Amino acid sequence: MSDFQAEKQLVRAYHDELALATPDSVVSILQRYTAPDWHWRGMHPFHEQFGAEAVADVFWTPFLTAMTRVQRRSDIFMAGLNEVDGFKGRWVVQMGHLMALFDKPYLGILPTGKIAMLRFAEFNRVEGGRIIETAMFVDLLHLMAQAGQFPLPPQTGAQLVQPGPMTHQGVMHERQDPALGERSLAAINALLGNPKSKELGITEAERLRRVWHDDMIWWGPGGIGASYTIPRYLKQHSEPFSDGLHTGYNFNGHLCRMAEGNFGGFFGWANLTVFNSGGYLGMTKGPAPSEMRVVDLYRVQDGKLAENWIFIDILNYLAIQGLDVLGRMQRIREY
Repeated sequence: MSDFQAEKQLVRAYHDELALATPDSVVSILQRYTAPDWHWRGMHPFHEQFGAEAVADVFWTPFLTAMTRVQRRSDIFMAGLNEVDGFKGRWVVQMGHLMALFDKPYLGILPTGKIAMLRFAEFNRVEGGRIIETAMFVDLLHLMAQAGQFPLPPQTGAQLVQPGPMTHQGVMHERQDPALGERSLAAINALLGNPKSKELGITEAERLRRVWHDDMIWWGPGGIGASYTIPRYLKQHSEPFSDGLHTGYNFNGHLCRMAEGNFGGFFGWANLTVFNSGGYLGMTKGPAPSEMRVVDLYRVQDGKLAENWIFIDILNYLAIQGLDVLGRMQRIREY
C-alpha cells in the first residue's frame, strides 16, 4: 500500500499558500493546485462549484474579506484509499479550525472584531499531481453562536470550541502502519453495519456499546452540540433526532470512506434523506423530504470508536424545509 506522501505534500503546500492568500491572490493559488474542472462541494449556501474562479467567488473571497489574519489550525490530517470506489481514489483529509479576526460582515453574520474559530473538515482527492475533487464542510451555525447570534432554539448538547483528539496524534504527516488504518476502517464499518436496536431486540445503548467505548465523545455540530458518554449522547442527540424525524430516513451512501492510523471517516452527498415529522431543531413539519449532508471523523482505540467529530449541513436541511436561516439574518440586517 502506498504511503501517500506525495499526496500529503501536495495538499500541505496548497494549505501553506492558502495561509498567505488575500482576496486578490486566492484565485491564482487555487489554480496552481487544482484541476481546471475541479469539482468542489460546500455546505449551504456554497453548494457545488466547478473550477478555481467559481470556488474563489463563492467561498474564499468572501471569507478572506470578512476574516483577517487567518490561521489554519489542524487537528486531524490523514490520507488513504477510498473504500467506496474499490480503494482506487486517493484522498487527503484535514479537520480543524480556521482561526481569524472577524472584522467584516460575513453571510449576514455581524463581525465581532474578536477571534473566530470556524470548524472545518476538508476532503481532497488527488490525481496526477492536482486536486481534482474537494468536499469542504464548515460549521456556520457554530460561527454564529461565537458571534452571539443564535438563529435556532437552544442546543441539546454543549456549545463550545471543540478540541482535537485526546491523544494528540491526529496530524499524521509521516507514513503510518497500514495495518492500523485497516483496523480503524473495520471499526467504522462495524458501526455502519450494526443493525438497529429494534432489529436486535436490545436497547440502543446496548447496541452502541458493541462498537463504541462507553466514554465516547460525540463532537456534534452547531445547532445540536457535543455530548459525552453513551447515555448523554442518547439523551442529547439520538432521542431528539428520532423524535423529530420519527417517520424515518433513507441512507443514501457515501462518496468517500477511508482511514489511516487510528483515525478515519466519511462523507456523503447527501448521506441521508430524512422525513421531518415536526419539532426537530425547532422546525415545524416541512412540505417534503429533506436531506442531510454529513461528515463523520473518528478516533479508534482498542477496536472501538472513542471520539467522533460530526459536521451536518443543517442550514441546507432547514432551507429545503422552508427556513432560509442566512437569508433571514441578511434581511434583518438590511431592515
